[in-house]
This record gives sequence, structure tokens and C-alpha cells, in this order.
Amino acid sequence: MAIIVQKFGGTSVGSPERIQAVTSQVIATRQQGHQVVVVLSAMSGETNRLMDLAKSIDNAASGRELDMLLASGEQVSISLLAMSLIKHGYSAVSFLGHQIGIRTNNRFNNARIIDVDNKRLKSELEQGHIVIIAGFQGVDYENNITTLGRGGSDTSAVAIAAALQAKECQIYTDVDGVYTTDPRIDPSARKIHSITFEEMLEMASSGAKVLQTRSVQYAGKFKVPLRVLSSFMPGEGTMIDFQQEAASTNPVSAVTAHKDEAMFSLCSGADLVALNARIFSELAEQDVEVDMIVQSFTRPGTTNLNFTVHRKDFAKTQECLQRLHAELGLSEVDGNQQLAKVSVIGNGMRCHTGITAQIFATLAAANVKVFLVSTSEIKISVLVLESDLNGAVQALHKKFLIKLDI
Repeated sequence: MAIIVQKFGGTSVGSPERIQAVTSQVIATRQQGHQVVVVLSAMSGETNRLMDLAKSIDNAASGRELDMLLASGEQVSISLLAMSLIKHGYSAVSFLGHQIGIRTNNRFNNARIIDVDNKRLKSELEQGHIVIIAGFQGVDYENNITTLGRGGSDTSAVAIAAALQAKECQIYTDVDGVYTTDPRIDPSARKIHSITFEEMLEMASSGAKVLQTRSVQYAGKFKVPLRVLSSFMPGEGTMIDFQQEAASTNPVSAVTAHKDEAMFSLCSGADLVALNARIFSELAEQDVEVDMIVQSFTRPGTTNLNFTVHRKDFAKTQECLQRLHAELGLSEVDGNQQLAKVSVIGNGMRCHTGITAQIFATLAAANVKVFLVSTSEIKISVLVLESDLNGAVQALHKKFLIKLDI
């Protein structure tokens, strides 16, 4: 029998009625002859409720104690699903992350999975049980409970699928697959039947919220086949695998959007290498992730530096630059919080020329101002005003994807 790992998010288990629907889906998979492992998030809204409770006590709560609190949410959903399956005549058993050996580092509230001990899992499956596991959590090597950050249940599911060499890891969400762009921005967006891991990783890191970026990275590392499906409607969803070739006729597969971007612009007379090293080392120590970086020289001895961070890190970055102001001779330090990033993604871009020219011509025709640009082999990203986001996405989607055969 093949092993199938199924992950259900918070909206999928948000009520007793939804848990019954998940029960039916799990039973259907079991009746197909598969061994089934289910990974669950907390019920919809529960993590936010627990976070609000913590803030009512302390706005800067201990990371360790916050994880102890937040990890309790999944305990409710996994036990309720186990009860439902047992009531329907199936042998089911639920486990918290530490009970089945999900080991992480000790970075509370945003831990990374180091390994998964599959012995208990295999034993339970061999006994004929449907195994239900709390996502989003693990335990460090000092046996402290840890959580994996928002969307961490996706990563839990992929890590468990890798440890069991599962046939497939199925991620059930409130959408029925991966789309060519966000349907809320452009209603003409269409579901993609299959996409490569490389493209999905670029999409996840550029604003597509279907899968957590870390889960896609983990799947790519361990070659875990992923499928994104809806828990609310039947369908085959979107398959994410390693088998596809870049289609010569389709250079672009998706257009993604990421709001909440912030850009800092500054000048300095300091050495370019020393300037970058000092600023970005300081930001790394503050857990600030830098995304787009552009540097230039306006005159001899003067460096212009532009870079972007997530808007939530704006104040932290501003404080960092203020501390370094005198040391690095910074001048003309400006910050802009009203920006967004739009990305054009596709494996076919490797073998097509002129995509960059078409992107800028399309944006110019739509009167969209571009502040920064970054590129990779299969992605071109532009930084635009947040007020121009929808227009930019719609224009680029119409240009590259409206006639795409997917």
C-alpha cells in the first residue's frame, strides 16, 4: 500500500461540520487502499485567539512560553478528527509533534525542522491506524516545544511525507489549486494543472500564498511530490513535481504580487563593500530579511544604495540605519512604505529572449512607474507603488497568460 500524507488547514477544520467533511475525505483515501497520515492545523481563528490571549498578558511574551501556548491549538483539531474517524469505524490515533519525533532547532516562534524520526509513524501505520499529527510544531533537542511560524503545517506535512517516502503529499486548502495569478486581483486567472517545483518556489517567495515557501524548499530538497487541492470542492488540483520541461511556447507561467514592501534609499561616502557588509550584517542580526538590492555611483566617492524589506520591519530597519548614521556617513536616508512587488515567473524564460522588454513596454503602456528591478533565471520582479499593483498585475497577466495553454 502506498502512503499518502494529507494536510488540512484551519478553514478545512474550522467547525464540527468541516471536520466531518475531512473525515469523509480521509475515509475515501483509505478506501482506495492507501495508508493515510493526516496533518492538521488549528481550527480557523484559534491561533489568533491564543496570540491575543498572550498579548493581553504581555505584548513581548517569552518566545518559549508563547510556543507552549500556540502549540495547544492543534491538539484540539487532531483529537476531534480522531474521534470522528473512530466513530465511523476506523482505527485512528492522534499525536503531537514531539510524540512522533519532529525535531527542530531552538528558534522559538519560527523554528526549522531538522529531522523526523519515522519509527513510531511506521509502527502505527503497520498496525492499520490512520495517523493524525499536529502540524506547525516540533521539539528542540532540549525537549522544548517549538512552533514553525505561519503556514508551518505545510512544512510539517512535507517533512513527514519525506520521512515516510510517501507517494504524494496532498495540501488541502480553501482554493482548488495554483492559479496563473491571484483571482482576487484578476478574475481571468486560471488554474494551473501542473507546475515545476522551481516555479512554485519562486511563486511562493514572491507573494503566492497557496504554500509556505519553506515547505516548497523542503519538498524540493527531498523530492516529495506535492498536490494542492480544495477541501471544499472535488478536483485534481495542481500537481507540483520534477518531471516537466520548460514549454518552448510558454515563457511565462504566472504573475505574482506581494504587498507590504518597504524601500530604503541612502547615500554614503563609505567604501561600497564595507557599507553593504555593515548594514546587511546589522539587519541580519535583527532578523530583518532584505529582498531587492540596487546600488550605483552618482559621483566619485559617493555610493547610492536602495534595498527593500517587509513593511513590518520598516521601523526596525529605520532604527538600525539611525544607529549606523554617523559610523557610515549616511546621508539622504529615505524610506517608502507604500510599495509592492510584482513578479513574472516561468521556466520558459530560460529559452526566450525579449521578455524583459515586453514587461517594461507593458508597464509603460499601463502608466506604471518602476522603482527597482531584480532578476533570476526564471523570474523578473519589479517594485511599484502599491496603488499601481492591480493595474500592473492585470496588464502583465493579459500580455503573457490570457492565451496560455495550461
